[in-house]
Order: sequence, then C-alpha cells, then structure tokens
Amino acid sequence: MNLFPRAIPFFVALIACLTPWVSSPTALVIGFLLASLGLVPAQFNLTKITKKLLAYSIVGLGFGIHFQEALAVTSNGIGIIITTIIGTLVIGWGLTKVFKLEQKLGYLISAGTAICGGSAIAAVAPAIKAKDEDIGLALATVFVLNSLALFIFPVIGHALSLDQHTFGTWAAIAIHDTSSVVGAASAYGEEALTTATTLKLARALWIIPVAFISAFIFRNDSKKVTIPYFIIFYCVAIGVSDLLPQFEAVYSSVFALAKRCLVVCLFLIGCGISIEKLKAAGAKPMLFGISLWVLISTSSLAWLTLG
Repeated sequence: MNLFPRAIPFFVALIACLTPWVSSPTALVIGFLLASLGLVPAQFNLTKITKKLLAYSIVGLGFGIHFQEALAVTSNGIGIIITTIIGTLVIGWGLTKVFKLEQKLGYLISAGTAICGGSAIAAVAPAIKAKDEDIGLALATVFVLNSLALFIFPVIGHALSLDQHTFGTWAAIAIHDTSSVVGAASAYGEEALTTATTLKLARALWIIPVAFISAFIFRNDSKKVTIPYFIIFYCVAIGVSDLLPQFEAVYSSVFALAKRCLVVCLFLIGCGISIEKLKAAGAKPMLFGISLWVLISTSSLAWLTLG
C-alpha cells in the first residue's frame, strides 16, 4: 500500500510520454531523475519491458519505410558498416590494454560500441562467459553515452549543416543502442530517421557472427546466441507495406504510434539509470568507453563528410 503513492510520479510521467509534448531526450531525463529519486517501482522488470516494447516499435517503423529506399540505404552504407565494426573491435582490444581494463569488460564495451549497445552486450556476454559485474559496468557505460548522444549528435549535426541522409548514417554508425539512434535521428528529421533505422538494423545483424567469433576468441564452447528476431519482422513489415500500398493510411498510423512508443522506451531506459549506478561504473570503464566512442564518431564523420 505504501508503494503506490511513490509510484504515482512514474505513471504520470509514463502517460506524459505518450503525448506529443514530450520528446525523446526529455523522456530520458525524466526517467533518470525518477530513478535517482527512488521513484521507479522496483516490482517491475523495466529491462524486459523496454526490450519488448523497443522490438515492437522497430517493427512498427518498418511500415513507414519503402523497400527500394531501404535497399538503397543499406547497400550504400554496407562498406562503412563492416569497416567500423571491425575497426572498433580491433581498436577496443588495444585500448583495453592501454587502460589496463579487465579484458572481458573492455570487450563487452567494444562490442556494444561496435554494433548496437545493450543488445550486443547481452548477446556477447554468454558467449564469452562474462561476469555479472562486468556486464553491469558495460551496460552502465553504454547507457550513459547513449544519453549524451541524444543531445550532442543533433547539435553537432546542425552546427555542421549535415544533410538528413548523412546525419542518419552517422547516427547509425556512431550511436550505440537502437533506441538512442532512433531518438536522435527522429529529432533531426524524417529522412534521417528512415536512414538511421534501416542502417542500424542492418548493423544489428552483425550480433550473430560477432557473438560466434567472440566465443572462439575467448575459447568458450557456449553456442547460445541472442538472435534479434524483431529484425526479421521489421523486414516483413517493409515487404508488406511495399506489396500492399493500398493500406498506406493504416501504415502511417502504425508508424506514428511506433515513434511515440520509442519515446516511452527512452523514458524506461532513463528509469534504469541512476546516480548510484553511475558511481558504481567508476572512472576507468567510462574513460575507455568515451575514448572508443570519440574515435568511432570522429572517424565515421570524417569518412562521410570528406570521403
């Protein structure tokens, strides 16, 4: 009974996130403040809820993307996807030694930076038999950087006058989690959102081979890999909307609802971050994550703007 009054701010904020007046960055900050004040209901498994809602939202976004456009975006960005994934993992391996970080912790942060943040960490962790504390530190580091990316990337994009396509590609390459990629891209524009979502999901497909390679590198016999099945349904949604264009009005409604659900996802992610968790992450993992993130962000931006 005593828990209900404390949960009221959480539910009020959750409802507010369903309205058009709350943006993705604002939702994230609200969630963080509630978590830091201890106003997030502990009985809810927010991580599980967020993961499922994010998957459904991404599938919904598929109804707003035309197949030929998605094909063009993916084919044009495949080179930078492969190069940045391999480059990030290799550079991360070296920086782990420089920072004298625990090897598996450094590898988890590198995998999260290279592919798709928390999802990649969750998939690679069992493959290398990472310790729970390493997984927690890696997730905390990635979540903090994702939070910063939501605010920093649009500002940099506007300052450099990046076009929609370039910004969307850059966001998909340099921002960790899919939710933050979509959040930053949606704040920049519709074309940026389409480009970023498509490229990020193409990038997420690399979870599977990277997890298997990781198991081999760390001499682990585990074959358990978290396969992002929502990517398959996302592709199906694109196909359906392309083959049955007469239902365009329905697709538009689903697409709009999916974007609003993504704002809720950012709020829930913020609810998983608190001042205590930031302190627990320590300075060294965060400095490692920032260094790797800056390298991948600046090099990919240079590739896109000067190449």
